[in-house]
Amino acid sequence: MGAMHILGSAHIISKKILCGLTAALAAFPLTAQTAPVRWPLAVGTADGLYAISRVGTAVPLWTGGGVRKIVRAGASWFLQTDRGVLTSTDLRHWEDRSQGLPLKTIKVYNGTAKSFITQVQEIKDLEVNPDNPEILVCAAKDAVFLSRDSGRSWRDLGALPVRTNGIKAVAAVSLPELTVFISHSIYGVYYIQPDQKSASWTALNAGLERLETTDNPDEVSDIAAAPRGASSLPEVYVSQTFRQRLYRLDWPRKRFVPILAESGGFGPIDSLAVGEETIRFVREGAIMELGRPGSLAPVPRTGRRRDDIAAWLSIPARLGLKSDCAAVWGNGFFLENGPVILSELWLLDESPRARGAAFGREGLYLPVDHALERATLQPYLDIMAERNLDMAVIDMKDDYGRLRFTPENPAISGKGRVFRPVDIDAFLKTMKERGVYTAARIVVFKDPELAGKEGERYAVWDSRTGRAWQGYYDTRRQKFPPGQRAESASGSALTEVFPAADPAYEILRTYYDERWVDPYSEEVWEYIAQTAAELHRRGFDEIQFDYIRFPTDGDNLGNALYRWRDSGMDMESAMLSFLRHVRSRIEAPLSIDIYGANGWYRTGARTGQEVELLAQYVDVISPMYYPSHFEQDFLAQDPPELRPYRIYYLGTRRTQVIARGRIIVRPYVQAFFLNVAYDRRYYNVDYVFQEVKGVREAGGAGLTYWNNSGRYDDIPVP
Repeated sequence: MGAMHILGSAHIISKKILCGLTAALAAFPLTAQTAPVRWPLAVGTADGLYAISRVGTAVPLWTGGGVRKIVRAGASWFLQTDRGVLTSTDLRHWEDRSQGLPLKTIKVYNGTAKSFITQVQEIKDLEVNPDNPEILVCAAKDAVFLSRDSGRSWRDLGALPVRTNGIKAVAAVSLPELTVFISHSIYGVYYIQPDQKSASWTALNAGLERLETTDNPDEVSDIAAAPRGASSLPEVYVSQTFRQRLYRLDWPRKRFVPILAESGGFGPIDSLAVGEETIRFVREGAIMELGRPGSLAPVPRTGRRRDDIAAWLSIPARLGLKSDCAAVWGNGFFLENGPVILSELWLLDESPRARGAAFGREGLYLPVDHALERATLQPYLDIMAERNLDMAVIDMKDDYGRLRFTPENPAISGKGRVFRPVDIDAFLKTMKERGVYTAARIVVFKDPELAGKEGERYAVWDSRTGRAWQGYYDTRRQKFPPGQRAESASGSALTEVFPAADPAYEILRTYYDERWVDPYSEEVWEYIAQTAAELHRRGFDEIQFDYIRFPTDGDNLGNALYRWRDSGMDMESAMLSFLRHVRSRIEAPLSIDIYGANGWYRTGARTGQEVELLAQYVDVISPMYYPSHFEQDFLAQDPPELRPYRIYYLGTRRTQVIARGRIIVRPYVQAFFLNVAYDRRYYNVDYVFQEVKGVREAGGAGLTYWNNSGRYDDIPVP
């Protein structure tokens, strides 16, 4: 175990430190004349910014939204909030500095009319140039903005070579020419020198550890720089989100040099604060300090804990405040040169922030047709009893848009079609008698039934054909003799044959067995909300949404037209608007199923499933980390048999970090064989066992076994 391996450790404050805090608090009276720096600390929370008074009470400084980061720029303070960028000189009077930053639109629907909320797009990071407090840089999900006038105006620095969302951190540094750095969740670090003619983004990843078996550097969590010395360039440091690594940038060689590389595997490091002698950072369970390379700071090379700072940060928790960021002045004796400013303080939590009835559930997906009769249901009751499972997920609106229960609300029946319904009253009674927690699975936007109703008004539209869109892929093949043509196409409605440019060939067009409704449609949202509300009222413990995304497959994906999209909306705002609408209608725990890759990387590319954003509206996220669905050599290093463990252990932990501990991560476990290369060689009972072991050792708060046919022979026995 490495010297800094402190995963899961509890932070204990000694009586001596607490006595010192009490004396320090008493030394700083809070009056109208007292300068803000005399407060022991100020903390940013989901509800605003608060100072802690001398008597240990919270004094609100700004309560207009969530505060993610505090930035000091000369004589001014800046806040990175969920309402944009704010500034103040006294931490009391605030001015908006978001003009020119991108906006997002949230659609609000009351059942009869729609309205809109327009606000600044989520700011991913905000930094100041340490050598020029007038220069600020901030990032949205897929763009970086520079200000040279303290945020009064912002300039878009242009698109990255990879046009997908996933930006994590930014920095602006004088080297000596102004240089802006960004980190992207998938593609690593880039820099641009905006004062150069024809400036463009350039990759800068040499020296960074890569995600195993890939060509991509693992995500960089933060970028920080020290002020420029009298005869030297400023030093730039970066940390990695998912591994215990710190680096210093060797700018002349364009290479990152490790200064901290701890053993012990997974370990988030974030929130770098560079001082004259040391670098401070936040990691799981502790605030750490490391001597800067070349400095005389008496700090061990493996770092030391700053329990004094952590002790101050424990005060807001005792007041019921969950701190996301803080500026700590302390008592002036152990915090030199002004306040220590830190963010990502959720990493200090001793226990998960997300709890409730959904926490810790392990269960299985129950095919609905097997629950229609007691004789077909009983084997699943036996499996759950034998495997100590206490949850069942069952379709109430299936992949074909069919309602698998009989609604009491006629509006629900009007949008859907009841097909072989379960007697949910009897089913739920049986489950409750056995202490089984029940989740009603609702397939949301993949809905052939609703897509075909009312003149296809809810369907995703095809801009080329002028009818409902359906994804397809084309295959070029040699022509069959005329007598074989019909047989080769099999008479299927899902295939068509077209002539190719070469008369000896033809094009076989194969349609996906999917039809989609428009994710921007507020009437679709209302249909889902009514369905969810009734199912919860009738006894389901949880509502689980699947296919809560946009279509992703098809050579004709570019032809998909979303007629319900209102101005200012994008994929993420559609998902947020939908979840906001449903969240306002029901009080049940909400869970969503997402692609494994959207839980692995900080991006909602192609789907709208951006975990950072969705976590504010749901209780549970269920990534589908199926090894069969990743590239077959992904994490298949020696020994390859441990690939399922690696995918589920690292995937669970990465989603926990991306969501900042705000939700329960309950992965779907692959309990089925798929005819792909890795499964053909390795799929067996141990394959499933390794997945389960990975989830549990990652501190996962539950799991669900998935087998579409209902075969669960491979579930490990306790």
